[in-house]
Amino acid sequence: MNITEYFTIDSGVLSFEPNQASHFAKHVAGDFNPLHNPDNKRFCVPGDLLFSVLMHQYGLSAEVSVQFAGMLDGASVVSLPTELAGVTHIQDARKRDVLVVECSGEKTTDSAFIEQLCEQYVKFSGETFPGVLQPLMQQHNVMINPTRPLVIYQSMHLSMHVLEGANLSVEMTQATLSVEGKKGTVQLEFDFNAGSERIGTGSKSMVLGGLREYDAVAMKTVVDDYNALKSAG
Repeated sequence: MNITEYFTIDSGVLSFEPNQASHFAKHVAGDFNPLHNPDNKRFCVPGDLLFSVLMHQYGLSAEVSVQFAGMLDGASVVSLPTELAGVTHIQDARKRDVLVVECSGEKTTDSAFIEQLCEQYVKFSGETFPGVLQPLMQQHNVMINPTRPLVIYQSMHLSMHVLEGANLSVEMTQATLSVEGKKGTVQLEFDFNAGSERIGTGSKSMVLGGLREYDAVAMKTVVDDYNALKSAG
């Protein structure tokens, strides 16, 4: 993954072409969420792309927490801070938070390590649907709206014990879903590995909206349609 292919920085202002962001979602993360289609009226830049760009620009700290505060469409731009230290609010041109990043501990600027870690993470993150979410929803007898699915990336946290290594991979260790009425929260826990050595842990939180009773036939249609989009590339 060459992350520089997916963004533009000019005078401290970060921007994304919808085609660039969509290519990242589909061909790096393997995420075929319709929200990442350039022609979608609700198009948004993948949160994992924003995260990867920030790590590329500022380096990776031992502890990183990201709270996704707003969606970024193709016409929006982001004002970049001079550094990521402590709690940093990343804002768009209207001074609205897009995400809030908290960094602490040692930091590496090893571009090869950061690129590999980000690539493995976003590939793991992009496989959430249907592989993880569908079984969780079936287990809890709920499902997202098949005609207007709403899955919002809420937050993530990385805790790295080692800031170097090769042959990196991400392995899920736990997935849970808590349901409150028509809203659900998914929590994924995972390990970062360098070969056979665990070098860090992480978590990812997502919100599911518009939940209703699980319908196996309707859910199969959603999954089949998603897989068809993925096969078409």
